Amino acid sequence: MSVVNDETKEIHCKIVYYGPSLGGKTTNVQWIYQQTAEEEKSKLNALNPETERTLFFDFLPLFIGDIRGYKTRFHVYSVPGQVVYDASRKLIMKNLDGVVFVADSQKERMEENIESFRNLELNLKQQGYDIKQIPLIIQYNKRDLDNVSSVEELRQALNKYNAPEVEAVASQGQGVYESLKMVSKSIISMLKGSQAN
Repeated sequence: MSVVNDETKEIHCKIVYYGPSLGGKTTNVQWIYQQTAEEEKSKLNALNPETERTLFFDFLPLFIGDIRGYKTRFHVYSVPGQVVYDASRKLIMKNLDGVVFVADSQKERMEENIESFRNLELNLKQQGYDIKQIPLIIQYNKRDLDNVSSVEELRQALNKYNAPEVEAVASQGQGVYESLKMVSKSIISMLKGSQAN
């Protein structure tokens, strides 16, 4: 849930990158961080870097306009992919505004993708979110590799909510900005809609 800071005239929104381990969540967050101008971002932080790969930072994107005189600041998080860190995932997901699910396109990773998506559904439900109501983008990562499932196969296995999709090669930045922009704009649309009520 977005937080309004009247003092700084900012609305704070939280985007969580979710998916199987080594699927590209960290690569997405690092690429966004590297492409963001220094004066628009905080330091890139890591939680327990020796045991899990969780990164976070916040920034003011230029491509998002003001909402009634307030700037929108996004807090971007990647969750640890390993199931043993489910408690950390749940903590990171508190008060989220949107999710980018990063699927690993490699054929041998399909079951892990499905398991991770089920875990996302469960964790959202346990925190009172309706997955059909929150901004959700599905990113099919690692499209440059040889042994990948077709987009149609990935769609059938993972996109039962008909969420917007992006093909990506996060290591090269391909599809990363598009995913971020899609989820950000979806969050802003929801914010503008809720302000109208």
